[in-house]
Amino acid sequence: MDFGIKVGTPEKQRGACAVIGIFESRKMTESAKVLDKTTQGYIKNILTSGDMDGKINTSLLLHNVPGTHFKRILLIGLGKEQEFKEKAFLGVINSIFSALQKTAVTDVMLFLSDFPIQERANEWKISQTVIAAISSLYQFDQLKSKRGNNPNKLRKILLCIDNRSELITCEQAMQQGLAIAHGMNLTKDLGNLAPNICTPTYLATQAKNLAKTYKLKASIVEEKDMEKLGMGSFLAVARGSEQPAKLIVLEYHGLNKKEDPIVLVGKGVTFDTGGISLKPAAEMDEMKFDMSGAGSVLGTMLAVAEMKLPINLVGIIPATENMPSGKATKPGDVVTSMSGQTIEILNTDAEGRLILCDALTYAERYNPKIVIDIATLTGACVIALGNLTTGLMSNDDKLAQELLTAGEQAADRAWQLPLWDEYQDLLKSNFADIANIGGRTAGTITAACFLSRFTKKYRWAHLDIAGTAWKSGKDKGSSGRPVPLLTQFLITQSKTPNSAH
Repeated sequence: MDFGIKVGTPEKQRGACAVIGIFESRKMTESAKVLDKTTQGYIKNILTSGDMDGKINTSLLLHNVPGTHFKRILLIGLGKEQEFKEKAFLGVINSIFSALQKTAVTDVMLFLSDFPIQERANEWKISQTVIAAISSLYQFDQLKSKRGNNPNKLRKILLCIDNRSELITCEQAMQQGLAIAHGMNLTKDLGNLAPNICTPTYLATQAKNLAKTYKLKASIVEEKDMEKLGMGSFLAVARGSEQPAKLIVLEYHGLNKKEDPIVLVGKGVTFDTGGISLKPAAEMDEMKFDMSGAGSVLGTMLAVAEMKLPINLVGIIPATENMPSGKATKPGDVVTSMSGQTIEILNTDAEGRLILCDALTYAERYNPKIVIDIATLTGACVIALGNLTTGLMSNDDKLAQELLTAGEQAADRAWQLPLWDEYQDLLKSNFADIANIGGRTAGTITAACFLSRFTKKYRWAHLDIAGTAWKSGKDKGSSGRPVPLLTQFLITQSKTPNSAH
């Protein structure tokens, strides 16, 4: 799909289709008024007839409107003008592409002045529109014997602005939107793959392919090397599986190699049975999504490489299955992490933190400015925040605020939970330095408290994406989140490099 930015108003344009907004109570937007004038009241007559009242997300397709150079005009309802904010905008954009998919339209013009949002410039609207357009076309049919025929014929989208001075920044926003969307698609593909295909070895291969395409540095730490490094916690999770564990490392250099990097650590449990602490059978198939943290790291690395951001970035992915077998770790086992801290494993289904803690210790060798781990870590996070918001905890309030701001900007929001020392007491063990679970209460927080024990040498944040990484039910599939949040954070960091120190 091709995208372009154009400066102009609808009366002088031509094409297959123009998208024009109508507010509730049949109130015309500026573009609608312009077209109504050139068509001698045609739009107003349509509205007066009652065929379109402007209710949000409703649409009406007009053909061969006299006095215009468009074959079709799509009227889209924007709802009440005073209530037209970010949520409404994103819903309307999705409705536009959903409506266009039912037509034979090949190219379309969107007049962004029709969608006024306070405190949101055209750049934001362009980036979000590009992401929504590409997301609307996404389908996962690689594993079907007969590929689905995508009825969508849309090939070109022109986003029209009315101020020429914004052209350069809008072009940049379009490229950023494209990169984020491509990163999200990779994340979705990896998450949606069957777990017999997307194994730790497969993830390692994909990382190497990514490195080849974008000239990144890829290295894979094998189990024998993990043994030498003392990654007893990570290996304890991998022990029950026939699939060999992999520690995947990707390096992107957009600055001098001497500049300290930002490090992303993504949980890569390609299938999670719970191990000996076996999960219930219901919905266990969704545990293929337990590598979504890893997928989001690879997706973000792709987006950053496409944009050629001036930052140094390292992606670290501990990848393994968590399986029950005669070799599997048992509840009550005590293991020694790479940091030297001993861990009593009370529940083998709290395995994400066991692989992440060694990866977080491994991150120290890069002398990182910032480390962010991303993990489908706790069901408790879903209970606390639902499926809309990512859980955020950090040992640095400034970093937490920067991530929250990035989430707001990217329409991929997070919410900060406390990380107070008092919660650490819940992780006490009679037999080791620390237990891997802290009981039923504050499960999301105690999981982050566990990880914080391994992050004392750098600024760190933890993103719990258990509720946001995938959707269940009829729309079952990976969401591609939090690639937009992470990428926006890195874009901001690249513009203000000193803020990362």
